[in-house]
Parts: sequence; C-alpha cells; structure tokens
Amino acid sequence: MTSVFVSLAALAAALSPAVSAPLSPPLSPIAHPALWPAVKAMPPRDPAIERRIDALLARMSVEDKVGQLIQVDIGSITPADIRTYKLGSILNGGNSGPYGDDFAPAPKWLQLADEYYDASMARSDGRPHIPIIWGTDAVHGNNNIPGATIFPHNIGLGAAHDRDLIRKIGEVTAIETAAAGLDWTFAPTLAVVQDDRWGRTYESYSEEPAIPTDYAGAMIEGVQGRVGTKDFLSPTHVIATTKHFLGDGGTGGRDQGDAQIGEEVLRDVHLGGYPAALEAGTQSVMASFSSWNGVKMSGNKSLLTDVLKDRMHFDGFVVGDWNSHGQVAGCTNESCPQAINAGLDMFMYSGPGWKQLYENTLAQARSGEIPAARLDDAVRRILRVKLRAGLFERGRPSSRPVAGHFDLIGSPAHRAIARQAVRESMVLLKNEGVLPLRPSANILVAGGGADSISQQSGGWTITWQGTDVPNAVFPNGETIWHGIAETVRAGGGIATLSPDGSFARKPDAAIVVFGEQPYAEFKGDRPNLDYSPDDKSDLALLKRLKAAGIPVVAVFLSGRPLWVNAEINASDAFVAAFLPGTEGGGVADMLFRKSDGRIAQDFRGRLSFSWPKRPDQYVLNRRDPGYDPLFPIGFGLTYARPAHLGRLDETRPAGLDAGNSSRFWSRGRVPDGWRFAIGDRNSAFAILPGAVGATPTHHLSVTAIDRRAQEDSRRLTFTGDAEMRIEAARPIDMSREANGELSLVMEYRIDQPLTGTVTLAMGSGERTRAVPVGRTLAAAAPGAWGRIAVPLQCFRAGGVDMARIDRPFALAATTGTISISDARIDYVAVPMTRCGDE
Repeated sequence: MTSVFVSLAALAAALSPAVSAPLSPPLSPIAHPALWPAVKAMPPRDPAIERRIDALLARMSVEDKVGQLIQVDIGSITPADIRTYKLGSILNGGNSGPYGDDFAPAPKWLQLADEYYDASMARSDGRPHIPIIWGTDAVHGNNNIPGATIFPHNIGLGAAHDRDLIRKIGEVTAIETAAAGLDWTFAPTLAVVQDDRWGRTYESYSEEPAIPTDYAGAMIEGVQGRVGTKDFLSPTHVIATTKHFLGDGGTGGRDQGDAQIGEEVLRDVHLGGYPAALEAGTQSVMASFSSWNGVKMSGNKSLLTDVLKDRMHFDGFVVGDWNSHGQVAGCTNESCPQAINAGLDMFMYSGPGWKQLYENTLAQARSGEIPAARLDDAVRRILRVKLRAGLFERGRPSSRPVAGHFDLIGSPAHRAIARQAVRESMVLLKNEGVLPLRPSANILVAGGGADSISQQSGGWTITWQGTDVPNAVFPNGETIWHGIAETVRAGGGIATLSPDGSFARKPDAAIVVFGEQPYAEFKGDRPNLDYSPDDKSDLALLKRLKAAGIPVVAVFLSGRPLWVNAEINASDAFVAAFLPGTEGGGVADMLFRKSDGRIAQDFRGRLSFSWPKRPDQYVLNRRDPGYDPLFPIGFGLTYARPAHLGRLDETRPAGLDAGNSSRFWSRGRVPDGWRFAIGDRNSAFAILPGAVGATPTHHLSVTAIDRRAQEDSRRLTFTGDAEMRIEAARPIDMSREANGELSLVMEYRIDQPLTGTVTLAMGSGERTRAVPVGRTLAAAAPGAWGRIAVPLQCFRAGGVDMARIDRPFALAATTGTISISDARIDYVAVPMTRCGDE
C-alpha cells in the first residue's frame, strides 16, 4: 500500500492566497481524495471476466439492470416475486429466518436458498440468467443458524491479539455459511469505537486503529480465501463485506449518529483496517448508517466514489445498510437516486414497498436522473463480484461442494477453534491469589449468566437482539456452568449451580457469572458506563458471598468496558470475559489448575479498550487529553505476572446524565428528572413524585403494588375519563429507533376490564398519537401478567416528531383497573401488526 498523507492545513495553504480564508470550513463533509492513501485494491481485473460483463450488459434490459441494484429482506419478498422481478440480491435481517422461523435448522436455509436461486434463473425471454446472491450477518460465526459455532464478539477477539486465530475464525465462518447454501456475509466490522456508550461497541476490535488494521486482511482472507490462489472465493469460502464505511465508531455513542470530526481524524483513526481489507480483496463494502459532519454516508459521493472507488481503486460493490438510503437528504426508503449517484451500488431494503423502490429507480434510470453510465457502473461491479465468486457456474446452492454438509456446522474441529478464541480473549483484571482454582474443590457457581448461552453470546445471536433464546436452540453449545461442572467433576471436585448463591454446605470458592443482557443497535446505546445504576442484585450477591468468608471469582459478561468498581471491590478475582460465544468450556479452562496442581492455561488477553474508573468516562482513548483509565489499553494480568489491586473508589459522580433512557418505567420509578403525571382528559396534569396519588376528581387513582420486588409496579384504577403519562426531563430523540423495528412495550395485568376509549400514546409538543388498544387488552387473561407492543412507526405515521419526544408513554381509559410493571422501548418479534385494534 502506498500511503500519501497530507495535512489539510498544508493543502489549504498551498492552494489559497495568503490573505484568503481556508478552502474548507471546519468539519466539512467533503473529503479531499489527495489526502487519503492510494491503495492497490485486489484482485487485479481479469480481462476475461470484463468481457463477460460487457456481453451481459449488452443483453440486459434497463429493468434487469435496475433489479441488480436492489436487495430485499426475505421477510418482505418471496421466491415467487423473484420470478417476476429479477432482483440482484436478498438478505435475512436479524429476525428474518426461513419461512418466518427464527429458529429454522440449516436444511431449511438451504431449501429456501434453492427456491430463490431457481426463481432468479427462471426466464424465457432471451435475457441473461443472472444468479441471485444471499447476504447474511454472519458476524461471529454463522450466528443465525441453530447449532452453528458462535465465536466471541470482536471486542473479545481484539483482546486476543492473534492474527492467525482471526484467519481461522474467518475460514470456519465461511464454511458454515456455505454449508447452509448462503453466498455472502456482512462481515467484518472495522469500526474504531471512540465512545463506549454505543450499543455496537462489541462489534469493534479496538478503540485504536492498529488492531483492526492488523486483523482486517486476515479476516478477509479467512472468509474469501487468499487472492492469487485457487482458494480465493472457492466453494469453501463466501463473499466478505467490510463495514461500516466510514466513521461509524465516531458518532458520540449514538447509533446512526453524526461523526462530527475533521477529515484527518476520519482518515487517521477511522479508516483503520480498510486499506488492508481492500488489499486482501474484500469484494463488498457497506456504507454506514451514520453521517459525517451532517451528511449521511450513503449519500456522500466524496467518500464513496472519490475516495473509496477512485483513490483506493475498489472495484467491488458498495451496499447500503438496512434502509440507510432512506435517511439521505431528499430521499425516502422507496426513492433515492441521490444514493446511487453518490456511489451506492446496491440498496438494502426491508419493508412492503420494495416494488415502489424498484419502479421509482427504474423511472429515474429511464429519465436520466440516474445516468446510464452510473447505472452500468453499479451493475458492472455487482456482476464482477458474482463472476469472481463463480456463482454463474456453480448452479443451485444445494449442488455446490460444501452445501448440505451439515456436519460441518458446529463440528468438533470448529468448536475447538472457538474454545481457543474464548481462552485468548479473556482478560484478568484482578487476582488476589485466588486463581487458579483447584478442580478437586467444592465450587459454587452463581449468577444469572452462568447457565445462559444467550447471555454469554450477546446480540446478533440467532436473533437480532439475541434476547430470550433458550439453551436448546444451541445444540452444540455449552454454558459456562456446564464447562465448569465438567472440569470440576473430572478433577474429583463438586460443582453446584445456584443462581442466587444459596448453599447448604459452605463452598471452597464461588464463581459468579453476571453482566449485561444481550442487545444490538438501538437498544444497546446507553447514557453512561454505570453497569447497573438501578438493580444492585449482582453486587449484593457478590457481597453476601464475600461476607460469608467465601473466595469470590467474578466472571463479567459485557459488550464494552463498564464502571464496575463496586463489583471489583466485592470480588477476590475479576475476569472480563466479554461475550465469549457458545464455548463456555473455554472460560473454565482459564479458571482451574490441572489435577496435579500445575497451571493449565495462563491468561494472555490484554484490553483492546481502556477500562473506566468513573461512569462518565465513556470517551476514554489514549490519544485524548487527560487520559486517566482504571486499566489502560493493553492491560491484563497473568498467573506468571500477578499484581495487587487496592480498593477502588465507588463514588458515583453527582448529576450523571441519564440520557435518552429506553426504560420509561421500571422497578417502581421513572428515570432521574422524569415525571410521572396523571390528569383528567383535557385538563391540567399533576405530577406524582412517588408515582402514587389520585386526580382531584378521583377519576384515576394510582397505588403501589408488588410484582417482582416490593412496590415495583403501579395499579391504575379508572372511574372516569383520565390519563396517566410519563414526561421526559427534556425532549428525546427516538428517530433511530423508529427507523428500526422497535416498539413501545408495556408489561401489564388486567385486574378489572378497561372500558371507554383505551389508548397508548406518545407525544411531541402539541402533537400526540393515541393508538387504540382496548380490544387487545380486553382479550388478555385477567389476573395474568402480559405484554403489549406498539411499533414506533405507528406514532411516526401519526405525525409525532420522533426526534423530539417529550411524552414517551401515556395510557388512557374510562373505567377499569390495570397494573403496570414496565414501560420501555424494545424489540418484540410479533408486535401489533396494525397501528391500533379499533
């Protein structure tokens, strides 16, 4: 790679008269290609392939060409549709399993892949037969398919500092993806995360560009094979995607946010591993959802075309993120010539309006709004990748060499590599002489994460958010508890699982496995790095065991560094396990000695992210002024090099920003600074500081009740038209959540049937959208706790400004009694299918 880095200031000085202003204003969204490295993207063009592309283009209609530019989620399109509309690609979103089944086994994936392929090749009009390609988010293994090998998420792999391991993981992921008949993975993610509040921090290898730069080429070679060899895009490999271009890690901890940074920072920090990925032959690049200085990446021509394609010579294709083109200025999800003209080659679309997108793009191509040369360039790039991948010759997915070999999915050899990855990714932060434990001891295993593959694997595991996936869906996986139990029993000891930490016989040591619940984008963003500001049950468990004189080993599951000073103080040893995936036995490997007393495995993991000493240190990078972490990047204890850790400060800073909370009512309270209010309809509302009280007319009375804990819920009794609402401390931005598939969720119990006009509402300023829910609530079983979910898109469609929500939750009725335990924004697989039930 030839690097040409020029100072922006120097360029401006060279090109401008001494008395003039700088060429570019501060934080311009326009990139200057000369300032970026000139990359030799691989592989070299093959003249034979280019001639084939020329011949195909000559025979394709404009309808065929436009079809290649569109990729649609399988939840929105059927094989029958592809027989009529010859689209270029399909994908399965995070919650789009074959035939509507998120837990569909591998044979069903292959069956559906055949159906889409057959539909794409079925034509008799003399036009070219162009195979469709199927893209999937195989981001830590082929993580959508039950039984697949699930590796640690990238944040853990970054701590491993092992390039050869990364290549092996890429190879395994490719083989297990190809075995299911799929062609293309949306990985690797090369984000260089600068603010750990972001819910996708775990998808990043490091806060510094060096590690993704080291890893990028190895992962691309693992997924696609090595350029220049017969292995490149052979049947044991799939197409890779380098994402999200560019600056997704610099958005201030907000998903789909705006990276307000200078061009030098964008280049020197966030470009990171992209040049290495291009030189290793990545065949697709995904444009980021995010913006750079106010301009959405999917519409930034200076970066997509001028820098990536022209300066760096990338000749594969650029795909959008999930409806990301719809956020480009002047665009909707169903119409966006601006994105194509900026350099996007393929729309990624989900929703019922894909035919509108097709028809609008077709009209824009015919009118010249999308120039013919730009249309042909985009199609040429897509065809080039399909030809390089051999898809024109390999036939139906089920006929390919690896497809249908389901024994490769979760095979023992693959699981061994994943177990190695777990061992290498764990970081020992504290050890006061407790570890390693003797396998012959009496070991208590506690904590909510001990026996949950879902929690130890995190988001993007089987489903998008990764929540509520039972262990049975991981037939080849092993929980951390089972790994510990196997090790202890083999060593002659006793292992007991007790999630709450209770015991009949005092153990020799306790291992407490706890941490974050699974999440992905949107849901994972948080206001600060306080691990558990409200629920102190994990800390109480640690303290209770320690007070009983039991040595305590904490195994912390998280997708980012978090403020856990109190939890570290309450532990004798503290291990950052991050999100290790399905091989829980790898955790046990690191915690126990051999039966003869020797060290079995020593820790080698070193932090790839700085660990905070305060919860407000969410921007904590070595290059930043005042860098003062608890544990610096690169930190990691070993058994060979121990160190004592003194007592940590547990003081929580005053006035810590509660941010845009996604939980409006939980554990008997609203977020700090928010208001619980009640009032008769069309009258003034009264604030209830303790969320208990009544309206002056007593049309609505609120009392405290117990569900999971003392007074953690409220009973609302209506005797006349009234409303209960939650008011935010300041307007909050839910536009990103509304762009996704998130819902307003209420957990409730009907104590007496509600009557009148029963609604759930959201509001912004003078605008309120009240969604009728009376019929749904009337159908609920009386006295049983249930859940209702109203898609946020319903409120947006009702005219609510989702960027300025000041009343995120309101419930109104006339008579009846309902108890509420939770109100939040969340993903629900099957929300209300209509915006209301009346």
